[in-house]
Amino acid sequence: MSWFTDSRFGMFIHWGLYSAAGGRWKDLETPWVSEWLMRKFRIPRTEYRKLAADFNPTDFDADRWMRTAAEAGMKYMVITSKHHDGFAMFDSSWDDYNIVKATPFGRDPLKELAEAGKKHGVRLGFYYSHEQDWYEKGAYGNFWDFSKEERTPEAFDAYLNGKVRHQVKELLTNYGDVAILWFDTPHIITPEQSSSLRKFVRDLAPDCLVNSRLGGTGEWDYESLGDNQPPYKRFTMPTEGIGTMNESWGYKPFDHGYRTPEEVLQIMARLAACNANYMLNVGPDGTGKFPPESLTILKRVGEFLKVNGEALYGSSDLPIAYPDNRWGHVTRKKNCLYFWCFQGPGELRFYGIRNKIRSAEILGSGTAVPFSQYSNPEYDYHRMILAVPQGIATPFVIKVTCDGEIDCNVRAYYAGTMEE
Repeated sequence: MSWFTDSRFGMFIHWGLYSAAGGRWKDLETPWVSEWLMRKFRIPRTEYRKLAADFNPTDFDADRWMRTAAEAGMKYMVITSKHHDGFAMFDSSWDDYNIVKATPFGRDPLKELAEAGKKHGVRLGFYYSHEQDWYEKGAYGNFWDFSKEERTPEAFDAYLNGKVRHQVKELLTNYGDVAILWFDTPHIITPEQSSSLRKFVRDLAPDCLVNSRLGGTGEWDYESLGDNQPPYKRFTMPTEGIGTMNESWGYKPFDHGYRTPEEVLQIMARLAACNANYMLNVGPDGTGKFPPESLTILKRVGEFLKVNGEALYGSSDLPIAYPDNRWGHVTRKKNCLYFWCFQGPGELRFYGIRNKIRSAEILGSGTAVPFSQYSNPEYDYHRMILAVPQGIATPFVIKVTCDGEIDCNVRAYYAGTMEE
């Protein structure tokens, strides 16, 4: 898990036939995420399939995608190889319902991304919808094309042991080292089926990580939080938060509710301070281009991490149960604390650090930050005050270097004492 927990930041990509539709079906605009278009409007599979005939993303450039991710400071990428609509975004021998055989594009974008990832040092993983597949009667989700009598447990088991295993094997054997197989939306999968699928993956690719949305009883490698879910505690097992830049995961040109780069960085800081990764989504359009708003956000985030990445990569949380601070969040690495500040200047007070502070500075600039410390051993009380200088533009990171490994009173923010 070390590469995963050290990476801290990755790119999620939702791209498929729904990207060409852009959240619209006939004269209707979907009020929700665009990749659920087929189910939202109960589009018959024979009608939805017609989107493939016009899907020709000639602007797709795997090198540009991977370069953009690397310049944004992302260390891995997970792309939808098959979403809930059942359409494979790779060359699958299971059937011709895939981007190579059913579209005028006729290329395998996952092959090209695998090669580009090696060049730019970005690990590649695949999202695969293992339970929902609205194209298959045995899978979960399509209740408008297939009757209840067709959607039986036996049919689901046949789907898992047929299409799913066949395509998972293709993904794990035809694209080099796959970093992650990212499963999604478990509803009816049994613990036995989940365990069997996890073993199937491990036998094919022992180093490939699997997320918790596989379902079952915990035979996965790391926890996936809910969509855009804020972290709610310090995580003791490897964890990843996932988030959109606007509302939709898939391309939706009339969804203009984009977060600012600063808001994205605040989410990143909060996740890192809770010991979790952040996988930020991009929804390319039907031609294969990233939305300009996404590129603006990624550029700004990349500029910040180029200066302040030390506070993110390889960092962990601080074992102090403290409330969210208005000014920002704290990460740590060895004998250093990193205060991610989204407000300033002024006094920043922090409690519980027993170490003697050697120095404090604005990361990247070397600007010294005046500090003071006070301790009362009788109460295990320790206070640090950082005096943030005037003229520092937010956001910024203060690096505090201490004597020795960080030692703290884990209950510093509780009033009084607590029973063990």
